[in-house]
Amino acid sequence: MNVVVLSDTHAPRRWKSCPPAVAVHLRGADLILHAGDVCTAGVLDELAEYAPVRAVLGNNDGPDVAAWGAPETLELDLDGLPVAMIHDSGQAKGRLARMRRRFPGAALAVFGHSHIPLDASDDTLGLRIFNPGSPTDRRRQPRGTLGLLEIRDGRLLDAKIVPVT
Repeated sequence: MNVVVLSDTHAPRRWKSCPPAVAVHLRGADLILHAGDVCTAGVLDELAEYAPVRAVLGNNDGPDVAAWGAPETLELDLDGLPVAMIHDSGQAKGRLARMRRRFPGAALAVFGHSHIPLDASDDTLGLRIFNPGSPTDRRRQPRGTLGLLEIRDGRLLDAKIVPVT
């Protein structure tokens, strides 16, 4: 299963339509995860033209995103891998332990909000956390980014954050 992970697209201010460098990755996706701050449900409809989409609500998302079907948190089984998703994981200090408490059954927790790409794990907690950054609103980051996950038979075989600007 090939999963594209997005967050913080901030339409229509930052995302007018799918950027070509993002579309390249979406074309090969089996699933698209959006970790919130879509800002308008039209982005989710646009993404769904590429692959099925699952999304969570961000702090800038309105009722149309909730009506589209985005809850505050989401727990999924992706080809046997337990995955959780939330927009805001809180402050950096203690994040891994906090996410483990919030999602005790997850092997991978996906989040957004900070616009700062992050791929971190703690073997003692048995959790990997993953923030794809933002493809359209890089803030203080050198490049806009998205995440790519390769999942097979309950295992995360590869996770990477790739630049798209």
